[in-house]
Amino acid sequence: MFKKFIAIAVLGFTGSAFAQDATCTANATEKKLSGAAKISFLKKCEKDAAAKCDIASKEKKLSGAAKNSFSKKCVKDAVGAA
Repeated sequence: MFKKFIAIAVLGFTGSAFAQDATCTANATEKKLSGAAKISFLKKCEKDAAAKCDIASKEKKLSGAAKNSFSKKCVKDAVGAA
């Protein structure tokens, strides 16, 4: 529990749009998904994350390479390790 709290606190300081949400991969594991159901869940979750990251980049008024870099990292953080 303490490690989870520390991880959330660290993410909160990085400015990630998903500091309070669990990663897509963690959610899939928690729901005990596998096979096609897991793949479908992860695709939808990644698409939703990309939309949220795009909104966050617009709020930060980013453009060009900065927007691309931010969005890539944001989606990667939201999806988590496979």
